[in-house]
Amino acid sequence: MQKQKNFIKVKEDFICENCGKKIKGTGYTNHCPDCLFSKHVDLELPGDRLSKCKGLMEPIGAEYKSKEWIVTHKCQKCGLIRKNKANSNDNKEKLIELSTNSILNNS
Repeated sequence: MQKQKNFIKVKEDFICENCGKKIKGTGYTNHCPDCLFSKHVDLELPGDRLSKCKGLMEPIGAEYKSKEWIVTHKCQKCGLIRKNKANSNDNKEKLIELSTNSILNNS
């Protein structure tokens, strides 16, 4: 079987397991726009949904690069660290707070 090499768009609504907010997915939604928590569902490619871990991905940092926010998540179950693009409706105060924490932790 040949491996999928491209992003897999999966349009899914979900309830955030961290804060309980109901989220309407767009096919590119991979985290809660309020608390920024995600879930470890993808193994190799965004949208593959092949991970068996299913742990909560805690936002541990954020950075603003090339006119967009990037959120760093760490799985609370297995420790995987992964970066994801933020969405335009994401909590800007939380992104700024995370970016400040990132700067302080890297000093």
